[in-house]
Amino acid sequence: MKPMKRRGGRNFRYRSGRRRYRLVDRRSRALRLLLTAALCCVMALCAFQLIRYAADARRAKRASAELREIYYAQPDETEVPAETPPAAEETAVPAAAEETAAADRLRAVLYPNNPYATVSSRFRKLRRQNQDIVGWLTIDGMLDEAVVQRDNAYYLTRDYRGYHNANGAIFLEETCALDTRPYTLLLYGHNMKTGAMFGGLRNYETLRYYKANPFITFDTAYEEGEYVIFAAGTVSVTPGNTDSVNVAALSSASISQRTEALEALLRCSVYQNAPDVCAEDQILMLMTCASDDSERRIVAARRLREGETREDVEAAVERVRKR
Repeated sequence: MKPMKRRGGRNFRYRSGRRRYRLVDRRSRALRLLLTAALCCVMALCAFQLIRYAADARRAKRASAELREIYYAQPDETEVPAETPPAAEETAVPAAAEETAAADRLRAVLYPNNPYATVSSRFRKLRRQNQDIVGWLTIDGMLDEAVVQRDNAYYLTRDYRGYHNANGAIFLEETCALDTRPYTLLLYGHNMKTGAMFGGLRNYETLRYYKANPFITFDTAYEEGEYVIFAAGTVSVTPGNTDSVNVAALSSASISQRTEALEALLRCSVYQNAPDVCAEDQILMLMTCASDDSERRIVAARRLREGETREDVEAAVERVRKR
């Protein structure tokens, strides 16, 4: 009887081990199925996001192409002639303190060839598509896009016609008033990996690319404008950092504040010996996000001055060197 008991004991342990193995095996299969299902869901979500991203890119490209067709079409109406500029108002002679403060402030400037800020026929046609269109930005080989203006959040997720789109649109700072010529035009756009919107601004951190493409054209609904780039790079948005720039000060009417902000901008630029710039120049600033949330990639340009041509500044561009 003892051997039987021993065999029975071994059989019992064997059967118990088999049951435990089957239980563990079932649990492993269930876990594998669960993990496979989760992975399939993640892959399906990624595929959906990629498809939607590609569809948004196609829609944005199509919308831009349609607007370009309108923008570059031959005008079908005669441009409204510029009227005689209104006479400057007489002001009282300021006291000494007021005179000092006034000397540090930029005066409002009317559009030289459009003092009453009449919308051009080209932009009147564009505004039939969207009343928010205020400008057109062109960088040879990179950008040829409409610029809109509303609040600083609306066009983060909408295209030029207001339809939801992950690419967003290039938009003008909401506080920038265009009734007179602004001293600073601050434009925002997404840093798209495809290079769309402001994704191509990273190219300006390469000296060869800068020298081949130093000019930007930005036309508003009220005047045309050509600009030469004088700074590019990544700046901090954290006050007090050595590479921080007070971008808001660039929109200030204070000459001293603008000068200080421009000096900080030049220090942070990847270039040296860039074309000169001063507080009285009209500044065009292109800004997008960078890899770090506390930083922004910027490209800054100044308007070509009265009587100045591209040929006049090309020599200065050739002298630019990388830091």
